[in-house]
Amino acid sequence: MKPFEALSTGGRGWRIVVDELVVETRVGLYEHEYRAPQPVAIDASLIYRGAPDEACSHLLDYEAWCERVSAYLTAKPHTRLLEMLALEIAALSFEAFPALDAITLLLYKPKIREGTRRLGIELDWRRADFEAWSMRERSRHAVDAH
Repeated sequence: MKPFEALSTGGRGWRIVVDELVVETRVGLYEHEYRAPQPVAIDASLIYRGAPDEACSHLLDYEAWCERVSAYLTAKPHTRLLEMLALEIAALSFEAFPALDAITLLLYKPKIREGTRRLGIELDWRRADFEAWSMRERSRHAVDAH
């Protein structure tokens, strides 16, 4: 049995942990949040299966993930909800990284409310969740086009 097959038969695989990637982006419901980008902190758990090898051919590149997410959030127009931002990051991740099996995202707005360090939301998706969401989105856009 190949090492990749052995890893794929049991367990959930490898987990990359990204702890507090902070990116300035435009998000929020309130008037003052439309005026300028604000910091959003992202904690992420990226689960993938792959055999560890020195060629890194089956690995998920965490630096590439951080760069992709940062570039996306910096360039995108305003999003009203952290929940939508999490969906967009998850979709981007599954589209850009085929080895990704599951993702958990925690998005926080640091110091958004007095008496708290940060407030945020959590999204936990498997690839099947992404595929079901993608199918609904395609159907919705097809209906909107008519």
